[in-house]
Amino acid sequence: MQETDLQKRKELLKEYINRFPEAQVFVIGDLILDEYIWGDVSRISPEAPVPVVEIVRDEKRLGGAANVLHNIVSLKGQARLCGVIGDDDRGREVIENLSVLGLKTDGIFKDPMRCTSIKTRVLGHNQQMMRIDREKKKAVNDDITQKILSYLKDNLTGTDAVIIADYGKGVVTQSLMKGIKDLTADTDIIIGVDPKPLNFHCYHGIDVITPNHHEAEAFCRFEINDEESLVRAGRKMLDELACRSVLITRGKDGMALFENGRDPEFIPTEARKVFDVSGAGDTVIATFCLGLASGMDFISAAIMSNIAAGIVVGEVGTSVVKVDELKKALDRR
Repeated sequence: MQETDLQKRKELLKEYINRFPEAQVFVIGDLILDEYIWGDVSRISPEAPVPVVEIVRDEKRLGGAANVLHNIVSLKGQARLCGVIGDDDRGREVIENLSVLGLKTDGIFKDPMRCTSIKTRVLGHNQQMMRIDREKKKAVNDDITQKILSYLKDNLTGTDAVIIADYGKGVVTQSLMKGIKDLTADTDIIIGVDPKPLNFHCYHGIDVITPNHHEAEAFCRFEINDEESLVRAGRKMLDELACRSVLITRGKDGMALFENGRDPEFIPTEARKVFDVSGAGDTVIATFCLGLASGMDFISAAIMSNIAAGIVVGEVGTSVVKVDELKKALDRR
């Protein structure tokens, strides 16, 4: 691309970024509390050949669908969140962290039969040494699903996009997806999904899906090891899921965008340094759908989400992108 064309694209993307506050995005999915335990490692345990971590500090952050929401509001978009927590201290911490951000929590429903999902990461010298998951993955009951759909129906006015953040913890079911598609039928509302392989059968007919490399392989049932197999995978997902676009994230190899009736677009990575990829998928789906909700075309929204992901992987732990960071990263291109 010539320098003048590149500069024009940058200015156009900035114009769309300035429209983010006008976009309204609804996030539905699995709520997770991310816990980070930082420590120093200076010796091996005499009890087993494992390092001894002397804890220096710990922190809890919003994860899962709540991190998708956090990314949207950090970029000045308007957002609502709908999901499920247990009647426990971890669930109350999720509510508290959302309230501190000034966000509504009336779309979060308590299920006393479940525990709030928490992922505990132990880090020594900023390097992850272990992750401990405490959660239940059983599908939520029909009563909870109907509460989610009723909340969506009551708050759908003005919504530009609905993001389904699926982490395989039980909130996203075929019944929920059917209900969402029924409620948004005959509207211009964009439906985007950050998928999990076990639920691919639920995503038929949506607008946007953002699988990573391994999730795309799981759906296609073949290895993606070169450009030919990548293109074959993208086309297969477009055809079999009957969706408008597929954005395959590829880690250090960037992204590949597939749209019906267009040639694939290969987007090189924007990461300048990589410390931690956890939460990068949240940033991708949040920025991509926020961009589309603000009027961007698919390739522009994909480029923007790629830039945003390149920022968050340079941080340790789940993090979000701010508007000024996004604009500065855009200027560096």
